[in-house]
Amino acid sequence: MAQGAAASRPPGDVEADECLREYRHLCSPDILAGQVAFITGGGSGIGFRIAEIFMRHGCRTVIASRSLQRVSEASKKLVAATGQQCLPLAVDVRQPQTIVAAVDEALREFKRIDILVNGAAGNFLCPASALSFNAFKTVMDIDTLGTFNTSKVLFEKYFRDHGGVIINITATLGYRGQALQVHAGTAKAAIDAMTRHLAVEWGPNNIRVNSLAPGPITGTEGFRRLGGKFAEESRRFDTIPLHRAGNKTEIAHSALYLASPLSSYVTGTTLVVDGGSWLTSANDFPALLDFWAAGANPNP
Repeated sequence: MAQGAAASRPPGDVEADECLREYRHLCSPDILAGQVAFITGGGSGIGFRIAEIFMRHGCRTVIASRSLQRVSEASKKLVAATGQQCLPLAVDVRQPQTIVAAVDEALREFKRIDILVNGAAGNFLCPASALSFNAFKTVMDIDTLGTFNTSKVLFEKYFRDHGGVIINITATLGYRGQALQVHAGTAKAAIDAMTRHLAVEWGPNNIRVNSLAPGPITGTEGFRRLGGKFAEESRRFDTIPLHRAGNKTEIAHSALYLASPLSSYVTGTTLVVDGGSWLTSANDFPALLDFWAAGANPNP
């Protein structure tokens, strides 16, 4: 029992977009030595922690976001905590020309890009009947088109000739039709399909493509906007097989696995990291509707 408890005990994490106060390597500290990762949505939440964990394992990073101020501030924290290089760049994944400019700058700086993490996303709770046409399109544009845009630019600029790893951050929302999430669930399901298609087409170029689907993760904007605190306070996480929400470090460790040689023969799949949540959590439409009606998530 003691071994089992240790195997599912969460690693340390902090709620805010700050670096870990202490860190114990579970993998070789140089498992990503000499590599460069390009991370969209890397200025906050899961993307920030992925950048940190990669850097703690020898990787240099490019963190990209629409807000240059956000990624610039994040970069300073990451460099101070890890001693590795981190290049902050402004990118709107809906606009391919901004991706091209950022990738060109990254290649000038580092001469290579080995790993792409597609983490840029947008989400909120909203019933389909109240969802505006523009709101649905916005989520599809950021999540699905943004993932394709960034992947295609990296393929053309570097991966086609050098190989690489692509990790798409998705979700389990579409597995059973999550209430108030038709926009995000549809967008993420499309990305999972894209993962499989690109894995097949780009495998001969020595490119691995996988999805990573987090469950409820504390310390993220999604946790706040999608009712995480409400679920926590009402003990809804007790229905998850592991009886808790996850944390950002756990998702970053999963990304580390997919980015590293540990997964050298893994491609075209989705790694679900949710404590078993999607298998057992109630799809409580009335409770979610009440939460939405209280004004927690305005419709763009």
